[in-house]
Amino acid sequence: MVQLDRNRLAQFGLNVADVNRTVQTAFAGETAGQVFEQERRFDLVLRLRSDLRKDINSVRRLFIAGPNGRQVPLEQVASVELREGPNQIQRDDAKRRISVAFNVRGRDVETVVKELQGKMDKQVKFAPGYYTTYGGQFENLRQATDRLSIAVPVALVLIFVLLFFTFGSLRQSVMIFTAIPLSAIGGIAALWLRGMPFSISAGVGFIALFGVAVLNGIVLIGYFNQLKADGITDLSERILRGTEVRLRPVLMTATVASLGFLPMALATSAGAEVQRPLATVVIGGLVSATLLTLLVLPVLYALSERKKTAEPTPETSPTPAKALPVATLLLLLLPLLGHAQSPSPPRRP
Repeated sequence: MVQLDRNRLAQFGLNVADVNRTVQTAFAGETAGQVFEQERRFDLVLRLRSDLRKDINSVRRLFIAGPNGRQVPLEQVASVELREGPNQIQRDDAKRRISVAFNVRGRDVETVVKELQGKMDKQVKFAPGYYTTYGGQFENLRQATDRLSIAVPVALVLIFVLLFFTFGSLRQSVMIFTAIPLSAIGGIAALWLRGMPFSISAGVGFIALFGVAVLNGIVLIGYFNQLKADGITDLSERILRGTEVRLRPVLMTATVASLGFLPMALATSAGAEVQRPLATVVIGGLVSATLLTLLVLPVLYALSERKKTAEPTPETSPTPAKALPVATLLLLLLPLLGHAQSPSPPRRP
């Protein structure tokens, strides 16, 4: 550490800037000129040799050029000592900042940071004006989580709206939309089996998974409706024939997507920490979503069609739209009917 004596500097006619520039040149170096070698150009940097920079006596004997050309040793205008201290002072928003960096392995970043926060609050007491902040991957995770909290609901709403416009039936749209929670169960189970924490890449994988899971439901329910339009009124025959015909397209959709994500799920190279959670979610979710499409969805379709058949027809049960004009007409005619049925006053003889 170099601690300047301002009174001694004034006696020799020196200032702090001259000493700092000399010390910086000795240790960090300063460009004194340029060297040209054919078409290439190099800076000529001046500084002390490495052995002299490590010797404190050499640093003390470092000469400072005065205004009158006099050379003054550094030890005559400053105190040069070896002390432990920060090798670099960083600032952020005009405040000093000390960074402590570490890597997380085998655990998720959010859990580690929460545990660290609890221990810091209980075991470490800072002086007034000192505080801690957590950045890096944890800050990126927090920002991405905030974005996903908006993107995922918007994606689900858009999927449901497109389903409703495709089929024109709220009941069938909800029926196909049930593929989303069951596919999510498969994705969560796959993460748990592989011991992976939830991450942003896993959240993106869930969004991709929802689209593929809904696509299989559209393929199956759409063919059921086509068979119904072709005149097949028997519900059991319609379900058996539709499931048999659409079995291969549904399996092909799930198999192709799973095989495409398989190399990512088994990756071990750079970037595998991002690829593996995404691929694991998609593969695991497609397994459960395919089971839903082939087993649960036909059952829900059968229950829906039987309930629709059991509902009263418009001829046997008037709808509110038709009953409303009749009720209004009766209310208007009620005073007239009462006046017509009231007894007439007796005549005088």
